[in-house]
Amino acid sequence: MEITEVRIKLVQDNNERLQAFCSVTFDDAFVIRDLKIIEGTKGSFVAMPSRKLTDRCQQCGCKNHLRARHCNQCGGKLDEDRAIRDADGRAKLHADIAHPINSGCREVIQGAVIRAYQEERERSKQPGYVCTYDDLDGEYEEGAASLTQVVSELGTGNRGTTYRTHGAHTQRGTHNPTTETTTGVGSGRKEEKKTGDFGAGVF
Repeated sequence: MEITEVRIKLVQDNNERLQAFCSVTFDDAFVIRDLKIIEGTKGSFVAMPSRKLTDRCQQCGCKNHLRARHCNQCGGKLDEDRAIRDADGRAKLHADIAHPINSGCREVIQGAVIRAYQEERERSKQPGYVCTYDDLDGEYEEGAASLTQVVSELGTGNRGTTYRTHGAHTQRGTHNPTTETTTGVGSGRKEEKKTGDFGAGVF
C-alpha cells in the first residue's frame, strides 16, 4: 500500500499545540481524514482520528463523555475518576477510529504527513495561496460508479459466478370475498356465506 496524496489544513497561530489537520490517501483509492499534527515536547507528531469515550449513568443508563461531571439525561452526579488510566496515570478519554497496527506503518505515515506539513507551510507564505483540504467533499462525485455498475461487477467475479437478476413482481390476486349460497336445514330459507372473510372455515 502506497501513500499517494497528503492534504494539509493549517491552523491559525494560537496558544494551543494543534498545528494542522490533514488527510491521507492510499493507492488513490482510500482516504483517511481528520488526522491532527500536534506540537510535542520532542517535535511535531501525528495523532490519528479519534472519538470520545463514553460510559453509562448508573441511575438512568444514558451515555455520557468520561469528562462529564453530571449526567446529560437525569442530572445525577458522576464519578470524575471513572476513566481508565494508563501506566503513566493518564486518563484514557479517546479511542482511535483508524490507526496503524505496527511501528513501521506509523513511521511511514508520520514521515509523509510531517513532510507535507512543512511543504504546506512554505507554500502558505506565497501570494495567492489556497488550501486544498476543504475541497474534498465533492471530488469523488465525477465518474463515480453507479449502483448498477457495482452490482454488475460483483456478478462477474474471478470465480466465474454470475448472479441472477430478480424479475419484477406480478400483481397478486385480490382479496375480494366470494359469496356462496346455502340452504338452511329445515327452514327452507337461503343464507349467503362470505368465504373470503378473515377466519372463514374455522368454525
